[in-house]
Amino acid sequence: MADNVSAKEGVKPQGLKGISDQQIGYHFDTHYKGYVTKINEIWEKLAAADRSKANQNFSDYRVLKVEESFNWMGVILHELYFENMKDGKGGPPSGDAKGAIDAAFGSFDKFKEDFKACGIAFRGWAILAFDLNDGKIRTYGADAHNVYGIWNAVPLLVLDTYEHAYYTDQGPKRAPYIDAFFDNVNWDVVNRRLAKARKAHEALK
Repeated sequence: MADNVSAKEGVKPQGLKGISDQQIGYHFDTHYKGYVTKINEIWEKLAAADRSKANQNFSDYRVLKVEESFNWMGVILHELYFENMKDGKGGPPSGDAKGAIDAAFGSFDKFKEDFKACGIAFRGWAILAFDLNDGKIRTYGADAHNVYGIWNAVPLLVLDTYEHAYYTDQGPKRAPYIDAFFDNVNWDVVNRRLAKARKAHEALK
């Protein structure tokens, strides 16, 4: 039986500061839900795929597995992105996230500078992640959902830098979109993710 997922309507943010509901609506309903639809199609096809003809140069099985990684990561990263924003109540971090960011980057301002640079430099995603390999937090970038991911790195704060995330509001200007993103970061969500990552790190020692 094939796996199946549904879109998580509950993570769709509204009333954000500097990121319009129209922008979020296009992004959520077209792009995110598109990945949900396609991953379900891929899983259905994989359930019946002929594994005996798998080939590293080209095969239907290889194509499905490659697109599985792209579309499944498209679902997951978008859910994390939408979930870590909330109605203009961003600003500096609170709770354990503040201490972790200060320890890793020296200050919130230095972290913000680094994260914004990552968001400008990469074509798809900027991610603050907890690395289960050494227990440290770092910023990572990705040019696509399934490109440059770090194994065992748990996303804490996720920023979509694809043009579809900001063109309705900002046109080609990515920097003000990233500034608006920081105005809406939900640090409660980041703190919950950090707590879970730390527990996982302890369990893996």
